[in-house]
Amino acid sequence: QVQLVESGGGLVQAGGSLRLSCAASGRTFSNYAMGWFRQAPGKEREFVAVISRSGARTNYADSVKGRFTISRDNAKNTVYLQMWSLKPEDTAVYYCAADLSYGWSPGEYDYWGQGTQVTVSS
Repeated sequence: QVQLVESGGGLVQAGGSLRLSCAASGRTFSNYAMGWFRQAPGKEREFVAVISRSGARTNYADSVKGRFTISRDNAKNTVYLQMWSLKPEDTAVYYCAADLSYGWSPGEYDYWGQGTQVTVSS
């Protein structure tokens, strides 16, 4: 089992920035690819970003490319999502997830955090 706890969400004005953190415990963190996903009210959960076990490889949704950066610190068992130039359409609950394989489909991920709310006001 892998336990994931997100933090760092909040209310921010459009154009602002936030950094989300996701602390992992349980199994060996560096064995897992880590993903960030988000879900807005009435919408399906969607992929935001993924990072490989070592951090050498990343992928982003087109909607956040150039504005968000995913990173990880395997010594601290933590993955981050730095968000800049936030837009109202970024408003959602943000989830981190872990899986042994690298991918961007929510169905591929075995472990999920409880989510953290990000609200961007216009």
